[in-house]
Amino acid sequence: MKTFPLTCLLLSLSAPLVSAQKTGPPAIPTPAVPQVQEGTAAVKHVTAPEAAKELAEAAAAAVKAPEKAITVIDVRTPEEFASGHIKGARNVDIASPDFQKNLAKLDPAKTYLVHCAAGGRSTRSLSLLAKLGFKSVIHLDGGLKGWKEAGLPLEKPAPAK
Repeated sequence: MKTFPLTCLLLSLSAPLVSAQKTGPPAIPTPAVPQVQEGTAAVKHVTAPEAAKELAEAAAAAVKAPEKAITVIDVRTPEEFASGHIKGARNVDIASPDFQKNLAKLDPAKTYLVHCAAGGRSTRSLSLLAKLGFKSVIHLDGGLKGWKEAGLPLEKPAPAK
């Protein structure tokens, strides 16, 4: 008869341990990725070769339907941009205090390919693009580094005379 109360005591003490095992240890923090509100920006993540294909197809389609054009937004610094960029890209420096104001000048109904050097800064810009109501955003995963590694061409400004 003494074993019944002892069993009950042991079960009551072990219940929190079983519960803790089911939930597991605390999650290891992962880098913050901006959450995009549903119904705003539709973000498509692409590799460099996929981005090049999307840009080429959009350029061909834009001949007959200009609204199909894709604008490339390079969020690197002006110095990085000057060292080489994707043809036709616009530099909108994420480090600028006017970054949000400069993005707000763009038409949120158009399609934009956004990138930086490796993908970190451009990933951070996605939540702001969503907040500003951009409807179609393509993110170049791997950034310009991935573009170069894929052997894709860069445009450089002409040297000053």
